[in-house]
Amino acid sequence: MTGKRWQLAHGRHVDLGDRALVMGILNVTPDSFSDGGAFDAPARAIEQARRMVAEGAVIVDVGGESTRPGAAPVSPAEEQDRVLPVISQLASSGDVLISVDTYREETARLAVAAGAHVVNDVWGVQREPGIARVAAETGAGLVIMHTGRGRAKLADVIDDQFAFLRRSLEIAREAGVRDEQIMLDPGFGFAKDENENLELMARFSELCELGYPLLAGTSRKRFVGHVTGREAADRDAGTAATSVILRMKGAQIFRVHNVAINVDALAFADAMLARQTNLPGH
Repeated sequence: MTGKRWQLAHGRHVDLGDRALVMGILNVTPDSFSDGGAFDAPARAIEQARRMVAEGAVIVDVGGESTRPGAAPVSPAEEQDRVLPVISQLASSGDVLISVDTYREETARLAVAAGAHVVNDVWGVQREPGIARVAAETGAGLVIMHTGRGRAKLADVIDDQFAFLRRSLEIAREAGVRDEQIMLDPGFGFAKDENENLELMARFSELCELGYPLLAGTSRKRFVGHVTGREAADRDAGTAATSVILRMKGAQIFRVHNVAINVDALAFADAMLARQTNLPGH
């Protein structure tokens, strides 16, 4: 795979290419769909973050508001009270890269000031476009996620991806975000039914035409349960299978709850990609 460098805040970067990278999910919330309440105390959150890094996570993604369908919204102040102490402590305790999972400009700005390197926006900078200015001004990495929520979608899943993400990219560029800061996420599970998610997986490589590195977030999602018949807490093996498929189709970062099983699965995907590259004719 052609290597790229993802530029992040505070002078940091991530090299992308021959090795899949894992982003560990750290929900400091009481109501997230598979681990709500498990890590909502700062001490437990820090312990979990360290565990994920030890298992091979390169980035820890800290979120203070559940994005599951029907979740109760929280105020900006409550979100910040949840995430900022954890981000500050993680930033002061080591070299771990930190992402903040928020769509709010104010939370993003405070999180980067507290030590976060990445802003991960599940509304693709279209709900609060000012979040793109935060990335531009701070140099933070920016994950732009596709969502189908709150709007009419195009019938073809890839057409809808391109239409939404191109608008997001326009907003980011107009704000001054550089291309090397941008990572795209097709938003598995966000207003997509089982068939749409599977179609998106099957055609994932088409998203490479956009020219940006891709993040995959399938972890424990409902469509994984539809295929495997498992409840949320028991979907890690199914998630690892999706990670392998999506790695073979071009994804470079994988946002997951269970770091260890995905690190192992992705090591095999990387070994196969390396072998394919070295075959005659490649």
